[in-house]
Amino acid sequence: MRNVLFVCTANSARSVLGEGLLRHLGKGKFETYSAGSTPRGSVNPDALACLVRHGLPADGFRSKSWEEFAGPNAPRMDLIVTVCDSAAGEACPVWPGHPLVVHWGIPDPASVDGDDAVRGMAFDQAYQRLKRRIEAMLALGDAVFTAEDGKQKLAAISAAADA
Repeated sequence: MRNVLFVCTANSARSVLGEGLLRHLGKGKFETYSAGSTPRGSVNPDALACLVRHGLPADGFRSKSWEEFAGPNAPRMDLIVTVCDSAAGEACPVWPGHPLVVHWGIPDPASVDGDDAVRGMAFDQAYQRLKRRIEAMLALGDAVFTAEDGKQKLAAISAAADA
């Protein structure tokens, strides 16, 4: 069982999609989490609607601080994935166990203005990008977490999956 944390500034959209997707696609091999540097305090309803549209559960998500995962009693992470550029550029906490940390930037669907259909398309696009990246990560197999070049392979997914 591998622990993976998806991080974004508000922990209301992209990081929640990543948490839900890996939980589903990882088929019980991953414990997934999401957090933010400055959490909004609630999950974006469009993110939850996106998960439901794609047949994934949308219950149990909450917007929370990454500090929950930096303390001595926090689960030991194997991988931290930042999904927004601002979180990637921030000074992250010192993660217990020194996990791999990679950046998979995804445009913020929550910043898209418009009606339900327009916002839904933006969330679906973010969902599909994350899905391709997570599938690429899973295709690397568990050995990527201990490989000497594992971090480079995981970081390269961002560009390769969108090509």
